[in-house]
Amino acid sequence: MKNEITNASVNNVLSFAGHWQWYDICLKDINCEMLQQLQEQFPIMEDWISVIPKIGENYMSVRFPNGVDAVIFGTLPYSIKDEVTDSGYMDRLHFFVQSDILVTINLDQNTREIMATEERTAMLHQCQNAVEGMFVLTRTLLHYFHLGLDLFEVNLREIERAMEMNNERNLMDKILSSRFVLLYWSNMFTPFEEFLAASKEGYLDKLEKSRSFMQLVHRMERMDRAFRHYENEIDTLIAIDDAVSAFRGNEIMKTLTILTAIFTPATVVGAIWGMNFDNLPAIKTPWGFIGVMLGTFLFSGGMYWWMHRKGWTGDLLSVKTKNSKI
Repeated sequence: MKNEITNASVNNVLSFAGHWQWYDICLKDINCEMLQQLQEQFPIMEDWISVIPKIGENYMSVRFPNGVDAVIFGTLPYSIKDEVTDSGYMDRLHFFVQSDILVTINLDQNTREIMATEERTAMLHQCQNAVEGMFVLTRTLLHYFHLGLDLFEVNLREIERAMEMNNERNLMDKILSSRFVLLYWSNMFTPFEEFLAASKEGYLDKLEKSRSFMQLVHRMERMDRAFRHYENEIDTLIAIDDAVSAFRGNEIMKTLTILTAIFTPATVVGAIWGMNFDNLPAIKTPWGFIGVMLGTFLFSGGMYWWMHRKGWTGDLLSVKTKNSKI
């Protein structure tokens, strides 16, 4: 059986203690004859092979060829990169799994090396069937999500500290950028949730005592809680930024209103004495300018005193300290 599978850039047929096999195949051309060879060996793969060229980002299907035994096949998107530099970039793993056969196409080399470690090999040998082996592989792929979320959390903490110390104008851009990063990881996590649901649909009666399945479930629960926590945290940051922006806007408008009211007497005086008439009061007397300016200052000061006594000024016109965070 091993010699029949050819024309693949990477070809491993691995057998495990649970009497199941893993066909680890990497194809340069998804439409090559390799898929036809697989179909000849395993006719049950016909539907899977026919749909691979049409698959977009993800696909999942549960079939019961004989009405009893389930077959799951589809595509899982993931990324081995910790940092999101291109929202359109992702790896795609095509897989087919039934009780004694696991076939994967285009598994990346980094994951392949991880699965070859002593720890993962021991876990695969403990699996009683290929479905449990797929659970181990899926749990390994989710490790990349953890690394990405760890880096995401570091960047999010930097944004929170920046907001606490100095709420800069471009802070909202950073928050929205973080939201898109979280959306990127969340969108790729959804097909894994669909795979978990498909596994329950196909093998519910066989999963109660499966250690690999429960480990996968708990890891996905951890990640789901992390996604929800970060979503709430980003929503809180946006709400804080909106509140601070609204407060600053109100503060600015109140300050401008107060300043306008205070300088209204000076505006009135300037408008009246700026008219082109010869008989304006005190325009030709030596003390005219000083008197008008003194009256203007007295009216402006009286206006400010009256508004301050009413409690309308508060601390709007006070100087901010260096330690002010708003």
